[in-house]
Amino acid sequence: MELSWLEDFLALAESGSFSRAAERRNLTQPAFSRRIRSLEAWTGATLFDRDTRQVRMTLAGERFRPVAEETLRRLIQVREEVREVEGTVSSTLRFACTHALSLTFFPDWLRGVERRSPLGSIRLISESMELCEGLMHDGQAQFMICHQHGASVPRLDPRGFVSLPLGDDVLIPVKGAEGAGELPGAEGARLPYLAYSAESGLGRIVTAARAKKDPPVWLEPVFTAHLATALRAMALTGRGLAWLPLTLIQADLAAGRLVRAGGGEWDIPVEIRVYRPRHRLSAAAEAFWRALL
Repeated sequence: MELSWLEDFLALAESGSFSRAAERRNLTQPAFSRRIRSLEAWTGATLFDRDTRQVRMTLAGERFRPVAEETLRRLIQVREEVREVEGTVSSTLRFACTHALSLTFFPDWLRGVERRSPLGSIRLISESMELCEGLMHDGQAQFMICHQHGASVPRLDPRGFVSLPLGDDVLIPVKGAEGAGELPGAEGARLPYLAYSAESGLGRIVTAARAKKDPPVWLEPVFTAHLATALRAMALTGRGLAWLPLTLIQADLAAGRLVRAGGGEWDIPVEIRVYRPRHRLSAAAEAFWRALL
């Protein structure tokens, strides 16, 4: 059994899609599928049900998942400890940050932290929520910064990860200044909708929050992307409405380039949080976490 098979297994368990999991693992889909089959042959059990539209774990897969997660966590922790003993662990702090926050929140927040406690080298990886989660699971990032909503939390097992709040944001439904229509729309006059794709954490939040809205909204998706910046660009051209973070569109609202597509009751309050593994990190990373606390 190869360690990479466990990482493949967890990527598929989290994404529920062979294509997205293969992309995250930087493999072609046929190669990724072969590795999953190899793991299933090693365990002697079928771990995934492939007959449904979304790939789901079998009972055997659900039993195997916590073992795979704990095994990887322990190996990553031991690797960090051994490297530190040998003096090979870099003092670089490794962050995974969702794309919108890497542009709007991260620079000023980091500057504020450094005023209290000087930091060394920083490595920032700006990605979709799904890929950021993968970086945390694979041990390639020590910290993850993302938006969070009570109805939609990151796919990081609380047994293995812990988080702290860093600030607040709000997702506002907006459209271009010349855009037509107001929420909730109507069944016979659906509003053109700029939607987040499945990889997007903001997309998960909007979907979860909208599911609790009454009355329903009447939307017609006309464009889909995982980047809030891409949806903002399309909204500015009058293509449709999108729920965008206030931290990204404050200047557009002030200048009138974007306007609300509905009243404040359609806003979605969210938190900005930082996540880390529960296991011990490098000395530099632990010092950084103490500074946050």
